[in-house]
Amino acid sequence: MAFVLPALPYAKDAFGSVLTAETFDYHHGKHHNAYVTQANDQVKGTELEGKSLLDVIAAAKASGNKKLFNASAQIWNHTFYWLGLSPEKTAPSAALLAKIDADLGGLDAFKAAIKAESAGHFASGWGWLVLEDGKLKVTSYHDADTPVAYEGVKPLFTLDVWEHAYYVDYRNLRPNYLDALLDHVNWAFVEANLDGEGAARADQQG
Repeated sequence: MAFVLPALPYAKDAFGSVLTAETFDYHHGKHHNAYVTQANDQVKGTELEGKSLLDVIAAAKASGNKKLFNASAQIWNHTFYWLGLSPEKTAPSAALLAKIDADLGGLDAFKAAIKAESAGHFASGWGWLVLEDGKLKVTSYHDADTPVAYEGVKPLFTLDVWEHAYYVDYRNLRPNYLDALLDHVNWAFVEANLDGEGAARADQQG
């Protein structure tokens, strides 16, 4: 089965001015879709045709096929990104908040840390909240790189800092975009990832 562009988990206009329908038209409808097309074109007629998205990412990384890795990893990263956002403002559960307090110094400290990491990330890439060695960690990955390509790193939440993610609505003001999205975290999805359930929703392609 070929990879398909997953539907957004909300309407394109659900975020109002935070992320406009125009941004979703370009970011989801064109950029994300382009990675789907590229990955399908590259696996067609190979032993990877019909494999899961995670299998393709792993094989591309192992073989050094950077072109295929970029396309397949960007499908996964974008799907995970959409799922991590909520049109409504939500809050972490008491259990998740306790984990954030213990590992990152509190919710405000987490938001400040991931904003600083993502705003300061040079050029294109992704800001991440991950679980590593049992502890929450804020980090960033360049270009299409993704935590699912590494053993022992569990992705929990991501912020896309490629320019096409924010330029329609925020122009070059990446920090403003980050502030806005950090008020729209889908905390239920973050907690599901921590429990080992949420990320599977991003894996179910192909």
